[in-house]
Amino acid sequence: MGYTLCVIGCGTMGIAIISGVIASLQSRDVPYPVPKWESHTPGTSTAHCGHTSPISTTSAKKLQQTFRLLGGLGPSVQVVIGQNVAAAQQADVVILWYEHSTCKPNQAYTILKENGMQEGALWKTPHQHSRQVSCRAMPNTPCRIREGMTVVSSLPLSDTDEAELDRSIILKIFSSIGRCRFLDEKHFDACTALSGSGPAFACIFLEAMADGGVMMGLPRAEALELAAQTLQGAARMALQAGAHPAQIKDSVTTPGGCTIAGLLAMEDGKVRSTIARAIQIATERASELGQPG
Repeated sequence: MGYTLCVIGCGTMGIAIISGVIASLQSRDVPYPVPKWESHTPGTSTAHCGHTSPISTTSAKKLQQTFRLLGGLGPSVQVVIGQNVAAAQQADVVILWYEHSTCKPNQAYTILKENGMQEGALWKTPHQHSRQVSCRAMPNTPCRIREGMTVVSSLPLSDTDEAELDRSIILKIFSSIGRCRFLDEKHFDACTALSGSGPAFACIFLEAMADGGVMMGLPRAEALELAAQTLQGAARMALQAGAHPAQIKDSVTTPGGCTIAGLLAMEDGKVRSTIARAIQIATERASELGQPG
């Protein structure tokens, strides 16, 4: 079963989603596809095309060229201007993107109030009556390179085929740009701090590791490469089934060795509690920013 995807407010993240969906579709044609390391759900096999609503004609031309350069199904993406309602009415799945450069919250409210948008933004599936299904999705910056983490608000509990289809479509769309997880909205402030702000926190740690390497004589470029690849490798190991960060740490730490010496220095500097507190403070700030007024 196929569906048509509409992205309204197609900035960086919108492009990432459409590109990810296209890449997932095209991966079906590879004789021996290599699965992504963080495989969570199969790549979507249902999206046919995307409609985007940029701000200007120039933006539209740039977007069209971006999709055209993807090759394969890329040129089939339709880019439209000022036709939000029409695009939504033609689509089965509509994503309204809140991104500071393309679709601010007040603009999103205006779009939703457009005449006919409420009817057009129904979730429509072939051979079924149109129905309203809405959820909130929060990706993070690494989604731009299809290595992101997207948290989606939980859908109403139901064991019907329709509910399973809704869940499957959402997972397939957002799994095309990384990992995807359903969580209750009460956890979204913590998710904002952990996965939303997390890349910034991780980069501080990354920079510090590279600086240490430079301090000990390594060239800057090589120090940064070593630090980045080390963090990436450790993260991928931690995501393997049955793995735990503490186990990985202990496997590297030999009695009386250099690793335990470095770990004790980090504990002296309260690195563990400082990072944990940073998540706490960022969560509290996210909650403050989410209050009306």
